[in-house]
Amino acid sequence: MTLFSPPFRGATAAAALACAAAAITSCGGSTPAASPAATVTKTVTQTALPTGHASTGSSSQASSPASPGGPQPCATSALKATIGSPEGAAGSSYYPIDFTNNATASCTLYGYPGVSFVTGPGGSQIGAAAARDATTAPVLVTVAPGATVHATLQVVDAGNYPASRCTITKAHWLKVYPPDQLTALYISFSAQTCAGAATATKILSIQTVQPGATGQ
Repeated sequence: MTLFSPPFRGATAAAALACAAAAITSCGGSTPAASPAATVTKTVTQTALPTGHASTGSSSQASSPASPGGPQPCATSALKATIGSPEGAAGSSYYPIDFTNNATASCTLYGYPGVSFVTGPGGSQIGAAAARDATTAPVLVTVAPGATVHATLQVVDAGNYPASRCTITKAHWLKVYPPDQLTALYISFSAQTCAGAATATKILSIQTVQPGATGQ
């Protein structure tokens, strides 16, 4: 019988040691596989503009009387009201009611003033208050310190109406509420109007506040 020599066992042991060494080298030098990159979700909040508001943010095209962080509505105490020279038309005269900002900060006016004839400052109303004339669209008007804007007042000749509809009387004062204000300004102004029972007859009509002193 032929016996295998001891070197066989040595070769086997050497092979095992070599294999183990390879395994150790492999474990020590390997880099763990990178985990998949995390997905980052970014949420963007968009504030919608009110319907009709210009995307440019132009105050002259705004549909509301105030914008956050901008000038505030003009208080009556910040304004002076005067009346300009008339322009005539058939049966009517048109006057600019001018609003001048006497304050040190800009403010805004938007929409229709309230206008009526009165007996005097703090006095009682004569006839009907001015109707709203939709000839001009409302715009948000920024009034700088010292600047003037206007709203056009139409005064119809009271003599156009029959006595059954108009008891003619002479008025000498206008009571003017700036838009969105509860305190009035008074302007010395004389014209014929309708009084008495026929107060539904509209002698006055007012347009919206517009830039400039006379619409120029």
